[in-house]
Amino acid sequence: MHYSKKNSASCVKTYHLVEMSPWPLFIAVSIFLMPVGLIMWLRLSSSDLLLSGLLLTTYISILWWRDVTREATYQGHHTTYVVRGLKLGMALFILSEVCFFFAFFWAYFHSSLAPSVEIGSVWTPPLGITPLPTFGVPLLNTSVLLLSGVSITWAHHAIVEGKFNAGLASPPWNSYSSNSFLYMQYGEYTETTFSHRSGVYGSTFFYNYGLFTVFHVLVGATFSFCLHSRLWAFHFSTTHHVGFLAAAWYWHLCDVVVWLFLYVSMYWWGA
Repeated sequence: MHYSKKNSASCVKTYHLVEMSPWPLFIAVSIFLMPVGLIMWLRLSSSDLLLSGLLLTTYISILWWRDVTREATYQGHHTTYVVRGLKLGMALFILSEVCFFFAFFWAYFHSSLAPSVEIGSVWTPPLGITPLPTFGVPLLNTSVLLLSGVSITWAHHAIVEGKFNAGLASPPWNSYSSNSFLYMQYGEYTETTFSHRSGVYGSTFFYNYGLFTVFHVLVGATFSFCLHSRLWAFHFSTTHHVGFLAAAWYWHLCDVVVWLFLYVSMYWWGA
């Protein structure tokens, strides 16, 4: 269903009003299950509800995005005004992610710049904790993520110029680099001498650097896989590729905003 800015018969339809859909209600319920399941996992060691929420959220998201892809690619509902709204929504989502990570960085810097008596009033880091080397695997991971960011930016410019064959090379590289990053992260976690229970340093390190950063890179890898599939299916054009643009923005959130700042603050400065 469309709504135009004017009532004349010659006016081009611009706004797209989505038909009644069950996905917003279903996704709200499935997302609600995740924090409740996380509490049950932390307190009762039962992860059934958490896994159910994750699986339901993933499945419903696939169905919802399928409908959005159909509306954009085959039905032509995503006009210039709709694309502008989608870009604004993605920008606000990235802003919310920045605020989310800002809270964890705030906890880290608050404890490091003004260490309390409970942690010995020192932060070098706290006594009994040996930090990971700054210029080892973390530096390699930084290089991998930054190169993947360059790759997806290059692919975006290739799509704008109509060079779709050149753009096809970027998503596989991003998937490979993100999988390499996750593999090296797992190997690094097994070598640490502390855990998330090792005081405020261990909790802020693993929840910020470990849990949430790895999760965002995993989402970025899924984004890249979907982009590769849509590029092969000729879903994008030189002027209509808001899905690719959203993925590029999200990937730059992971590699520049989150990981680069995390590497400088926790690996280099914090150690």
